[in-house]
Amino acid sequence: MGSISLRKVEKAYGHGAKANKVIHGVDAEIPDGEFIVIVGPSGCGKSTLLRMVAGLEDITGGEIHIGGRIVNQLEPAERDIAMVFQNYALYPHMSVYDNMAYGLKIAKKPKAEIEARVQKAARILELGSLLARKPRELSGGQRQRVAMGRAIVRQPQVFLFDEPLSNLDAKLRAQTRLEIQKLHRELGVTSLFVTHDQVEAMTLAERMIVMNGGRIEQIGTPEQVYGTPASTFVAGFIGSPPMNLLAGTATGASFAVAGATLALPAAAPRDGALTLGLRPEHVALDPAGPWPLQVEMLEMLGAERLVYGLLGGTLCTLRIEGTLVPPKVGETVRINAEPRHLHWFDAASGQRV
Repeated sequence: MGSISLRKVEKAYGHGAKANKVIHGVDAEIPDGEFIVIVGPSGCGKSTLLRMVAGLEDITGGEIHIGGRIVNQLEPAERDIAMVFQNYALYPHMSVYDNMAYGLKIAKKPKAEIEARVQKAARILELGSLLARKPRELSGGQRQRVAMGRAIVRQPQVFLFDEPLSNLDAKLRAQTRLEIQKLHRELGVTSLFVTHDQVEAMTLAERMIVMNGGRIEQIGTPEQVYGTPASTFVAGFIGSPPMNLLAGTATGASFAVAGATLALPAAAPRDGALTLGLRPEHVALDPAGPWPLQVEMLEMLGAERLVYGLLGGTLCTLRIEGTLVPPKVGETVRINAEPRHLHWFDAASGQRV
């Protein structure tokens, strides 16, 4: 069983009053076989958390369980995990085969078993024709597949991925994402994948852990996190372009935002200071719409177009089909949104209302 349990996990550098706390009591339960993506901006603690699970960072407080046992004091080699890093960390003087087999040779596995495991991993990752090559003869995507193959042959309880695609170009990233999805379907091993790229998070995750400032902001499926963000941070981080966030004051079915009073299609959940969230694809151009938008800029993205404009004094983004006749820069157009697409957040805490 490769389940992972994080219970009140904390990490601080230094001691006493001068200690710098970077992970603040993280709780998460990851069942056996699940693919979890930890996503967040640089400095949010996601890689530190992964390294604590791996045993590469000491834990300051709480407990980490892997496969039902506490691993706080265990060395990385004793945790039955395999890690794929951002840099490929391949031995340049060894062939692909020897790079993949090296850990098994050190563990003194029988030659027949090593051969079987390496050949199986090579088949899964389509590396069979590259086994005799040296790393310098491979592309970046092929090197990353070798690094994944080296992890696969270990047959661990848990795979840990630390931003493994960030060194690849856009096309290779998309291709390697597909390979990782296929790999997980075939092996079914519990996986923790760290990234700052929300596209990777949305496409790979069965569930996502969104982190901010060393804390978990939300745990859920990509659909839950995108469709029902738990806070303004999640709303602004997940989605490209991000959710429009309008700070203002609600009074029944009207919402006063800087420079304008908007007639709402449905009353706000409460009166007072709130933040209104609108996904760009849920704001529509409508000649009869209640809200005026002064167009500031247009971006053509092929199948779709982004329209940037001022709603009151706040910048707002619309996503429209690329085949539609776009408004002109400087023009004031009318827009609307359906009640079910309005998201409300507390102005002070940023939490969903």
